[in-house]
Amino acid sequence: MERSTVLVVEDDPEIRDHLKWALAAKYVVLEADNRSHAVDLVHQHRPSLVTLDLGLAPFPNDASEGLAALEQFLVIDPLIKVVVMTGNTDRENALKAVQAGAFDYIRKPIQLNVLHVILERAGLLYTLQQENLDRQAHWSSEDFSDIQGKSPAMQRIFAMIRRVAATDVPVLITGESGTGKSLIARAIHRASARNGASFIAINCGAIPENLLESELFGHEKGAFTGAHIQRKGRIEQAQGGVLFLDEIGDLPLPLQVKLLHVLQEQRIVRVGGREEIAVDARVMAATNRDLHSAIQAGAFREDLFYRLQVVTLHVPPLRERGDDIVLLAQEILQRGAKELRKKLSGFTTDGLKALKAHDWPGNVRELENRIKRAVVMADGQRLTSDDLELTSVACRYQGQRLKDVRHSLEKEFIRKTLAKYGGNITKTAVELGVSRPTLHSLLTKYAIER
Repeated sequence: MERSTVLVVEDDPEIRDHLKWALAAKYVVLEADNRSHAVDLVHQHRPSLVTLDLGLAPFPNDASEGLAALEQFLVIDPLIKVVVMTGNTDRENALKAVQAGAFDYIRKPIQLNVLHVILERAGLLYTLQQENLDRQAHWSSEDFSDIQGKSPAMQRIFAMIRRVAATDVPVLITGESGTGKSLIARAIHRASARNGASFIAINCGAIPENLLESELFGHEKGAFTGAHIQRKGRIEQAQGGVLFLDEIGDLPLPLQVKLLHVLQEQRIVRVGGREEIAVDARVMAATNRDLHSAIQAGAFREDLFYRLQVVTLHVPPLRERGDDIVLLAQEILQRGAKELRKKLSGFTTDGLKALKAHDWPGNVRELENRIKRAVVMADGQRLTSDDLELTSVACRYQGQRLKDVRHSLEKEFIRKTLAKYGGNITKTAVELGVSRPTLHSLLTKYAIER
């Protein structure tokens, strides 16, 4: 049976050696005597268990380094089980650590039999939680290999895919640009009884209106200039399978009438033809537009809307998918690093915070583009917020008190304005909207040199 890995974070070498000796028979033991080294080891080895002394150098007399280490461990692996080691007089900080996510605490001097029991319980819980996540991931990705997600929002999507795949009704997939609507449509097709037939997609907004009818319905030889041969359209090509109409909100009104006829009669007539051709294709459509507003504006037919949206499936934006952001980011990073043969192990703490703080207006598509670019440009082994071009005020000052943030921003702004005018006090004061004496006072307060 494979042994679990435990990281011992302790700046006292005697205690560290004692713990290593006590744990080595049952665990693979890693050691660190400071926060930085410990965080690196968690990144590299992903231990399931950590014993953590809160009083670490360079501040061994308070718990600041230990609590900061705990926070970073949990950012890297939210499931990691951290057992805090504390003195008899420091119960308050031990409780703070537990409230911040530590599994448990134990007082020094360490009773090894108690420690073994705590680690055994922690290891069992870690294994159960990891197995549960693995089962969810397997269930989520079964038949949906292109879609990743463990969030409740995506679990609902997977459940909906399974339900609608068992039917043959039209499906309207809505959601912001870049959320993966076409991937959802393909997943429905793969899970359906039509999976052995074609999945034919057409982007209604990407083809000029004068060509779109021919693309959809096909044409007969000689139907128009350049029609040298008979050609089947996308609807016919989808016979027995699925026709996916992406950006259905951009379909011109005259073609909306003809599409409605197809949905009602299951028949088409090619451009330039007279013969009606029976078609058997399941229709799915997607849009990032508000079709209700388009109906009110006269840009979309209400009868077609109700024909298309027998089932509506709304894909959530990335910002509403919680930890899926990190899950997707890791997947994209690993894929990109493999393609470019670069040794990248993950993201730095500030990189992860930036990923979670960003609003992702471009959704998964934006995430993929940012990470692919970062993989190309990165110098280190882990991607930073700068690599991702996500350095923001919110990320830079996260965790600081409002007063400190104000002072930092004020100091930075004064320094940059002063530099802009080459140290000229009068011009700097005018732009900042303060008097010269006030500016001199601020320069002294923040120790800014002219």
